[in-house]
Amino acid sequence: MYAVIKTGGKQYRVEVGTVLDVELLEGEAGQEITFSDILLVGDDAGAKVGQPTVMGASVSAKIVDQVRGPKLIAFKKIRRHGKQLKKGHRQDLTRITVTAVNG
Repeated sequence: MYAVIKTGGKQYRVEVGTVLDVELLEGEAGQEITFSDILLVGDDAGAKVGQPTVMGASVSAKIVDQVRGPKLIAFKKIRRHGKQLKKGHRQDLTRITVTAVNG
């Protein structure tokens, strides 16, 4: 069984055992969390699509760790004026493991 969840303004296709990095969530390593914004639930027989969410469906996950993403560099340069700007950014992420898909 699989599901499409919405968290942090993004959508993810998940199954039991899926490990993924999502936008920062409240909680500590080892804590159980539940996602209620389920957009689609499906299996081999078919799929249920929500309008906008599937009623009664949920996905349970366990927080593995709070991590930081890769460093991204933003560089701007205005030619012939000697102006340049370099910024770095690392996004805070939460690594989760999906433990159950209920739908």
